Amino acid sequence: MTEEKESLRQGFAALFLSSVGELVAGVALAGITGTLEELVGLAVLIPAAIAMRGAIFGAMGSRLSTTIHTGLFEVNLRRGPLAENIQAAIALSLVASVFLAFLARYLSSVLGVETSLTIFDYIIISTVGGILAGLLLVVITVFVARISVRRNWDMDNIAAPMLTAAGDILTLPALVLATYLIGVPIFSTSLTAILVVLAAVSVGLVFRYGAGGLRRIVGESLPILAFNGFVTILVGLALEDRLDQFTAYPALLILLPAFLQEGGALGGILASRLSSKVHLGLLAPRPIPQLVAFKDFTLIYIFAVGVYLFIGGAAHFIAEGLALALSPGFLDALGLSAGTMSPGLSTMLGISALAGLIATTAAVLAAYYGSTMSYRLGLDPDTYGIPIITAMVDLFGFMSLIISLIVFGLAG
Repeated sequence: MTEEKESLRQGFAALFLSSVGELVAGVALAGITGTLEELVGLAVLIPAAIAMRGAIFGAMGSRLSTTIHTGLFEVNLRRGPLAENIQAAIALSLVASVFLAFLARYLSSVLGVETSLTIFDYIIISTVGGILAGLLLVVITVFVARISVRRNWDMDNIAAPMLTAAGDILTLPALVLATYLIGVPIFSTSLTAILVVLAAVSVGLVFRYGAGGLRRIVGESLPILAFNGFVTILVGLALEDRLDQFTAYPALLILLPAFLQEGGALGGILASRLSSKVHLGLLAPRPIPQLVAFKDFTLIYIFAVGVYLFIGGAAHFIAEGLALALSPGFLDALGLSAGTMSPGLSTMLGISALAGLIATTAAVLAAYYGSTMSYRLGLDPDTYGIPIITAMVDLFGFMSLIISLIVFGLAG
């Protein structure tokens, strides 16, 4: 019982801290409405870029957590599990960013989604933004691991929400900063070529000269990150197609990043806990979950109730606060008024709670079967669990949000 209380305390603290960070990212998203309208197609990339950071660094956090539980963690930046995870995260960030750029541009064309961005623009925005956010996230991930060891915290409970929040806060501004590098004659084309070559060389070096653990992490991660990227780009395409429904009420844009990423954070907590138990022999990877797994499922639903009600209410009050803080002239310039900032507190709570219930169920199923099936196939559940969750929760989370908007009469 003491362990469960400690898990609740640590988990709620990390989740509410991450929620605040993700709401900040939501405010930033609501604040770049003009950029989204000017750079048509940028919205396609945003959910995928944010999700990819969460997938890469959430999995890194989960692997480091397992090394802590098994007594293998040490602060050695030259060799060993920590060094291999840092090197893998940097290489994967480069390759995944280039891959997302190609997906965003060409899936938009195939599916008939309008975009004003060229493939060069997408590569620069995705890769430069990914590098800026990724380097900072490496530092944060190592810091979380070290402080978890020092304070005797269970990293399974805090890594996913904290790294998800950090990824949200850092990725969106990094993408916006990268947009200033596009459209420059000769420079943009040259930078694109350099980034593509750098991504290819980094992977080549990993497989030719990397340690065994590094090669395994990258080799196992590439297929699942490709799947993750494909699914989350579809979410971005859906967002671009329905962008007007979210921009009609800024509270919904503020809610969006927090909603999508909290589902991933909840699933990440579960996947990390299950993965550690599988590695330690405390949980058998069976098709029908054992009782010990249901205890973890219950913990996640308890977290979900508090978190989704919090972000729904907070998004409403933040939007209303912005209405009071901004001048009427500025709101008019954005095509808004104080009365169109939010559909109302009860509506926001209802939207977040209903969609959150659906998203949490998807996260629980994805976490359990992603972790157990990867282990049964001889793969590392730390590497596969969180990317699978990120992809599935983003997809089902966005779908559940649209369902909630329809139920509450805000979408058709």
